[in-house]
Parts: sequence; C-alpha cells; structure tokens
Amino acid sequence: MKKIILLVLLIPTIVSGQDKIKLAKLKYDGGGDWYANKTALPNLAKFCNQNLNTNFETDDEVVDVSSPELFLYPYIYMTGHGNVVFSRSDAENLRTYLEAGGFLHIDDNYGLDQFIRLEMKKVFPELEFVELPFNHLIYHQKYDFDNGLPKIHEHDGKPAQGLALIYKGRVVCYYSYESDLGNGWEDQSIHNDPEKKRQQALRMGSNIVSYAFTQYQ
Repeated sequence: MKKIILLVLLIPTIVSGQDKIKLAKLKYDGGGDWYANKTALPNLAKFCNQNLNTNFETDDEVVDVSSPELFLYPYIYMTGHGNVVFSRSDAENLRTYLEAGGFLHIDDNYGLDQFIRLEMKKVFPELEFVELPFNHLIYHQKYDFDNGLPKIHEHDGKPAQGLALIYKGRVVCYYSYESDLGNGWEDQSIHNDPEKKRQQALRMGSNIVSYAFTQYQ
C-alpha cells in the first residue's frame, strides 16, 4: 500500500512543476549493457524542461530492478544490446511497480529484442506485446507523429514499431523496437546523427514521458 501511495503522490508533482524528479535507468543482470546511452536521459530531461515546462533533474539515476527504490521513479528507462535475466524476485518487484502505477520504457539498442520478450513474460505471463495504432495518444502529446514511432537508426532495416503491454486498460510498458530513440537523444558528437533525426527522437521521447505522467490525470 505504501508503494502505491508513494507513486500516486509523486505523479502530480512533475505535471505541476513543483518538485524535481529524476528520470531513471534500469539496471539488470545477465551481462547486457544496461548502462548504454549515457547522455540520453540527461538530454531528454533538458529537452522536456525546455519544451514541456517540466522540472526534471538533469542528472539521471540508476535503479536496480530488484530494488524498493524502483517505486521512487514514475518513469523508468531500459536499454541495452545484449542479454537480460530477471530472477523471480526481480520479475515480482517489477510487476508490483507497474501494477502500482509505474511506467517502463524499453528501448531496443539493437540486440535486446530476443531477450527482453522472454524476460517480460516472467513479469506478465498473461500479456503479449501489441503494436499501438498511430492514432494512440502517445503519438499525439505535444508533438504529432502521424506515422507512429520514428526510425532513428537503420539496424536491420525493419520498420520502427511502438509496442506495448497493456494491463487492465493501461499501458504499463512501452517498447520502442527497431527505432533506437536513445541513440537519438545522445550528444550529437556520439553518433553524428543529423539534427533533424535528433529532434525527432527527442520529441518522441518527450511524448512518451508526457504520456507516462498525464495518463493518470
């Protein structure tokens, strides 16, 4: 009950701009590079503060999937290129967090897909990832993406897909697949992406953050 109350109390503060909240990156076991995209969340936080009038701390936080501190962060970002392993207690903690009102954004940084689909089945064995339609609210917050999730990096050349786990009518997990949003959020010098691509990524990222908070209103 305390965890649920904590999230309910946290969520409105970011909308009103009264208090600062950090965006957090999920740490997990399995050997995958959960720590990838080091400049991504700080840049996204700055973009949101400038364009959405939010009041995020611009230093991100790292939180372990098994930690009770997970419940301090209404938005959690997960990325990587490789293996992911959730223990039974990890999966239970993550499920409780998501049921309590938390939001997980999984961003495939190329190579994560085959692992994360299996591990999220430990969290919600009864749910399947479904592709969100282009008219979904997540694509129409401050910025309109009439064709859905933008493609930032090519990788396999497959179309970008915005997938979701929907629990009791609420999107608890958004999975940006074959897009690589996080790379687009990073400092321009890291990937040398054109500014137009970076802006697409940052705008879509701010839409996701905005949706994660305002869906409670």
